[in-house]
Amino acid sequence: MGQALWRLPPRQQQQLQEELADRLADRGGGGQEPERDGGPHRRAPQHCYGPDIYHLLRTRKGGKEQHGFIDLEMLPPELGITILSYLNATDLCLAGCVWQDLGNDEYLWQGLCKSTWGHCSIYNRRLPAGYSYRRLYLQLDEGCLTFNANPQEGISYFMSKGILVDHPTELAKFIFYTRRLNWKMLRIYLDERRDVLDELVTLHNFSNQFLPNALRDFFRHIHAPEERGEYLETLITKFSHRFCTCNPGLVRDLGLSPDAVYVLCYSLILLSIDLTSPHVKNKMSKREFIRNTRRAAHNVSDDFVGHLYDNIYLIGHVAA
Repeated sequence: MGQALWRLPPRQQQQLQEELADRLADRGGGGQEPERDGGPHRRAPQHCYGPDIYHLLRTRKGGKEQHGFIDLEMLPPELGITILSYLNATDLCLAGCVWQDLGNDEYLWQGLCKSTWGHCSIYNRRLPAGYSYRRLYLQLDEGCLTFNANPQEGISYFMSKGILVDHPTELAKFIFYTRRLNWKMLRIYLDERRDVLDELVTLHNFSNQFLPNALRDFFRHIHAPEERGEYLETLITKFSHRFCTCNPGLVRDLGLSPDAVYVLCYSLILLSIDLTSPHVKNKMSKREFIRNTRRAAHNVSDDFVGHLYDNIYLIGHVAA
């Protein structure tokens, strides 16, 4: 019966679950009809396709009717695990206090680990039988908290637990596929580990992206420093080369080069500050932006520079 229910389309599963909830929530005369002899008689169930979950639950309960919240242990295991898969780690721990077998299922904790930390070196290794993904989740969470206090100690913690390998590519993938690291501490770490920064830049794919949108995507993963300096210049230089590598056709058609993209990126950052800052009273016009940009990037057309201005004006800061 449980296997047949699991094969139903999601819409029919939802229909059956809603009908079950209505039946279990019926109290008093609201869910009853008078019998011919005056006694109460339960309303006949509406016709539905597939197995009737109500009768399935009554069978597993020994014929007793259940009122209130559905006991997940009475459902097929696949359905119970699917319901619990929507919980976060805190709620799953609480659910494990009620449904120990379901709440502590390693499949659920494995999904939480991989959805929160998309890449870890330990995922690529054959793990021993009985390995606890719940413990791995706690170690990953502890490592991120440590990283957000001290980046070097955080990375050392991950390596000591066998979660990460000390290789620039592995570290870059770990950083790229998680959002649990503090961006200020991450900036400090990347400033010290330029080899990891190089690998992190190569993970970005800017193919067929408009330049301001690509720059926003880049700064979404690698936050720009608050002040102009050597680190910002390094970021823009690496971005310019990566953007040209991903868009050879655009570079050929528009006559762009890494140096030209570098100039355009700085122009976009300055324009973003000019248009979004409340302290700037006289905003730069489109004509002024085109004139100033063309002085530094001679091969770029007026139309292309004008589209850059429109993008910043309508969407906003590239490094927000």
